[in-house]
Amino acid sequence: MEKTGSYNQMVMEHLKHPRNMGEMENPDGIGEAQNPVCGDTMRLFIKVEMDRIVEATFLTFGCGAAIASSSMTTEMIKGKTIQEVLMISDQTIADALGGLPPAKIHCSILAEKAIHAAVLDYQKRREG
Repeated sequence: MEKTGSYNQMVMEHLKHPRNMGEMENPDGIGEAQNPVCGDTMRLFIKVEMDRIVEATFLTFGCGAAIASSSMTTEMIKGKTIQEVLMISDQTIADALGGLPPAKIHCSILAEKAIHAAVLDYQKRREG
């Protein structure tokens, strides 16, 4: 069992009540990122209309910080344009969560990678 004492209130809120969790039917883009060291895996689903993300959901297998990072990411990218979401960094996600313990920073990096992978998948699908 993971100790949660090192997580702040915002991280705990997203961990206990994750937003937008679940698989999306017919997404416009799917991005997956994995941390080979700890095994945390995040899959991000996006729905895009007129170059703007209108819906985002996630499935994450991992620690509490990975789930909280995934939840916060879906909240942050909804309503933003593709260009805007590509500007979101792991630091932006960690800051939005009120900070992550140093050993958990890889969770926000995972979220940033999943955003980029989902956008890339969306762009490939549009071209195809």
